[in-house]
Amino acid sequence: MADEDDEGGGTGLPASLEMAWGLRERPGKGPRPTLTLPRIVETAVTLAAGEGMDAVSMGRVAKELGVSTMSLYRYVTAKEELYILMSDAGVGAPPALPPEAEGWGWRELLTHWAYAQRAVLMANSWILRIPITGAPVSPNQLAWMERGLAAMAGAALTEGEKISTIILIGGLVRNEATMAADMMDAIVKSGVAPDQVMGQYVRTLRLMTGPDSHPAVTRLLESDAFTGSDEPDFQFSFGLDRILDGLATLVAGRTGPGSESEPGTGAVSGTGAVSGSDGV
Repeated sequence: MADEDDEGGGTGLPASLEMAWGLRERPGKGPRPTLTLPRIVETAVTLAAGEGMDAVSMGRVAKELGVSTMSLYRYVTAKEELYILMSDAGVGAPPALPPEAEGWGWRELLTHWAYAQRAVLMANSWILRIPITGAPVSPNQLAWMERGLAAMAGAALTEGEKISTIILIGGLVRNEATMAADMMDAIVKSGVAPDQVMGQYVRTLRLMTGPDSHPAVTRLLESDAFTGSDEPDFQFSFGLDRILDGLATLVAGRTGPGSESEPGTGAVSGTGAVSGSDGV
């Protein structure tokens, strides 16, 4: 039978995540070791940021720390646990709201939340290479989840609708950030300067399509879709605004003249991690 100290203390979490929550100081007994969970996670994050997630393994992390691989397992029992802790460290805590946020409504608060998540993922694209294996349970991920839910505290939405909104917006954030990271990787590998990529793509489309075979693509090329917007975040802001527009219509229908009473709590259909998380 496993020792009670290794069973998660009733939280259902592995010991490493309990340590991240501050519920355990360190594993085992005896003299305080020089190796710590924060050092392990920091070393893994440094590897991921510098060389990509493919460079992260228990053996490589141990080598960087100058310890045996087996010694890591006293702190992290599996690579998947390490990934969760790395992701939590990478996203960090949600940034403080600006002073003007005191007068914001749910739409402005959700917009700030979404852009803040996106900035974190764009700056730490290695997080996007970590598979989502469950709902967020780590400290920073749940802090992001709390911030997103709190943004809708005054909206006429059920609790189930709020978490569904978080999942929907988080999915947009993660998908857009992943596409941007994938495209940048492809650009780097191609050797073509980033500012030349779009022009090359348009030229290729013009050569391969025409009004008879691809009338819709031709209309796209004849428009200013590829060159007309001066807003670098246009695609992301367009998608986010459409989600928020739909949410605003739903809320307005419940709070306007002749609307019914406030909705009660609702069940969430399905499960998922919020953004990367996905709290991020």
